[in-house]
Amino acid sequence: MEQILYIDTQRLELLPCSLEVAQATLARNKPLLEKLLTAYVPDDWYTTQIQDFLPKYIDILKSEPSQLGYGVWLIIRTDDSTLIGNLGFGGKSENGELEIGYEVLADYRNRGYGTEAVAALVDFAFTQLEAKKIIAHTPTDHVASIRIVEKLGMQKVGTVEVEHMPGFAVYRWELTLESRNTY
Repeated sequence: MEQILYIDTQRLELLPCSLEVAQATLARNKPLLEKLLTAYVPDDWYTTQIQDFLPKYIDILKSEPSQLGYGVWLIIRTDDSTLIGNLGFGGKSENGELEIGYEVLADYRNRGYGTEAVAALVDFAFTQLEAKKIIAHTPTDHVASIRIVEKLGMQKVGTVEVEHMPGFAVYRWELTLESRNTY
């Protein structure tokens, strides 16, 4: 089945972050980034957690372009064509397990955009990327992130200490193709 690398929801557009878009973001070339996305890019986009991952992501796409779709996706709000966040996976896996992460800019939180985007990308992963299991990790005290995974029907399967942060633990969540609900 041919992959369609674009997801349209009721209020959002999800686009995989291309090599060119990732490079423009890392270079903080806002005019080029806005042209590539045909969307407004708020200044706080450059303070998101994804910025630290972009150099590695760029290397991944340069060496293996087929990873597009298994990495970073951008969340564009359609009513005003504004970049409001990102989500995505940690890369293609051999066993069909994908780890999802997500972030919505502060001005756009608590409006259901995170849930809408994550639900759409999870559906895409199961139908287009042939995922067998989606996993997520949430800080044990981050209520908004926990609510998103719960709404998706993910099951908490344990608590894991973060390797490079002694004493800091996160919940591990899982959703399989067989156990997913229809949100």
